[in-house]
Amino acid sequence: MTIKAIIFDVDGTLADTEDGHRMSFNKAFAENGLDWNWDVALYDKLLKVTGGKERIKYFVSDFLQDFDKPADFDGFVKNLHAIKTQHYTTMIGEGNVPLRPGVKQLIHDAHAAGITLAIATTTTPENVTALLEVGLGKDWADLFAANGCGDIVPHKKPAPDIYFWVLEKMGLAATDCIALEDSENGLRSSLAAGIKTYVTTNHYTRNHDFTGAAAVFDDLSNLEQFYQATGLTLGKLPD
Repeated sequence: MTIKAIIFDVDGTLADTEDGHRMSFNKAFAENGLDWNWDVALYDKLLKVTGGKERIKYFVSDFLQDFDKPADFDGFVKNLHAIKTQHYTTMIGEGNVPLRPGVKQLIHDAHAAGITLAIATTTTPENVTALLEVGLGKDWADLFAANGCGDIVPHKKPAPDIYFWVLEKMGLAATDCIALEDSENGLRSSLAAGIKTYVTTNHYTRNHDFTGAAAVFDDLSNLEQFYQATGLTLGKLPD
């Protein structure tokens, strides 16, 4: 298999963002006079659902049955999520959420080798921009041929929609690509799109079921090991 493209998930894969999201949700709740507090144990359960707005709705429906929903519940959730996003992008802009080990080098090595790069995530475009401007510089978007994020597809991971969208944007077949994910939902999504997938775990996902993954790593601090597993060599395509 000659790898023509690498498709990256963002949250938990490019950076350990989940606690930043969790703390930003809590700030949004407090600002809106809500006594909700998502601690690490609860957030671990809530991560079962992808997408911030969807996660709030899941929390209310499954953990807060006595909550008196406002008439415009969708609007209420959308507003909460918008405030949360402001807090999160501020946190990112202050440099408090660095890229995970090896990520920046992998992106630059692959780009230099002529491999197409893309993003497939459920997080918002604002969050992606905030993270990658700090991690890769103002021109980060020039490195990626497709930026699939947010609500551009009807169904979020574990549905494969976002991967199909990215494949169409790149004009490549699934068999030409590999994906990099960190969670079971992400893996289910990429595999359903027919893409060979490698996993880097984090403290929220290390106990997930990664059946079907091509390989599972703690992180990419040993890039040579990752290149050997994928068939890539440092900085260039294999002969």
